Amino acid sequence: MDEALPIDAAAIRAAARRIAGHVRRTPLLRLPGAALGVECAELWLKLEQLQLGGSFKARGMFNRMLAQPIPQAGVVIASGGNAGIAVAAAARSLDVRCEVFLPELSPAAKREKLAQLGATVVVAGAAYADALAACLQHQRESGALLMHAYDQAEVVAGAGTLAAEIEDEAGVPEHVLVSVGGGGLIAGVAAWFAGRTQVHALEPRGAPTLHAARAAGGPVDVAVSGLAADALGARRIGTLAWPICQRFVATAHLVDDEAILAAQRLLWRELRLAVEPAAALPLAALVSGRVQPRPRERVALVLCGANFDLATLT
Repeated sequence: MDEALPIDAAAIRAAARRIAGHVRRTPLLRLPGAALGVECAELWLKLEQLQLGGSFKARGMFNRMLAQPIPQAGVVIASGGNAGIAVAAAARSLDVRCEVFLPELSPAAKREKLAQLGATVVVAGAAYADALAACLQHQRESGALLMHAYDQAEVVAGAGTLAAEIEDEAGVPEHVLVSVGGGGLIAGVAAWFAGRTQVHALEPRGAPTLHAARAAGGPVDVAVSGLAADALGARRIGTLAWPICQRFVATAHLVDDEAILAAQRLLWRELRLAVEPAAALPLAALVSGRVQPRPRERVALVLCGANFDLATLT
């Protein structure tokens, strides 16, 4: 008998009920594959760049915060990316104290965004590992609820709610393409579909957490660089994501920065969709031929976020 996985459809349904009214049910844009130069019957674009905080991560952060009492000290996270923004947005909505620990290398624009959302920003150390250590020390001392970008059950289940919305609106496609960093998003999506479709993992060549884990037979640390490293900059696939990916993710592909940038610009040029490089990975995998659906198949693409500098989109 297969071992029970850490997240299943029941957990995702519970998350959907819990976060209803707190997050947006984002649109599903359906168009012919030919509209973006892809040989398939239909493309389904799940527009999570329109989610609260600009990314899918609001789903998981709300789910974790609503699943339990919040200590008086509030919530705390170490993250300079979309997770930190999502926690801050959720905390503001729920009137909860929020502290975000960042490394010194974090962009000033993200610090300003977090401050605008009402978070207390703490800059600690030169690298993310230093900020994380300071965050964990503070959590132990304060008793605040620790939030993680991708490796908590409530966070993964929350991410899976977008897959439930896809099926509820349009059914089950033949393929679902998902960007991977730490694996929270793809784990939630794969857990929902549970083998009923082919789920494909797409990673930048400079941040291959799942690809490297599969080659090594288990999670390993990787060096992180490249265009999408800001959003997909995890150094290791999550412990919750790993067994789900092993069972329910069909393929894991690496995509070059040039293809990611071209897909990002294609989405803007043809559809006026402004998404971050991480969100363009699924389309990049199709256009570059990494994933090749059959002509009559339907392909769902998760456009996971839009937190980037618009000035770079030309």
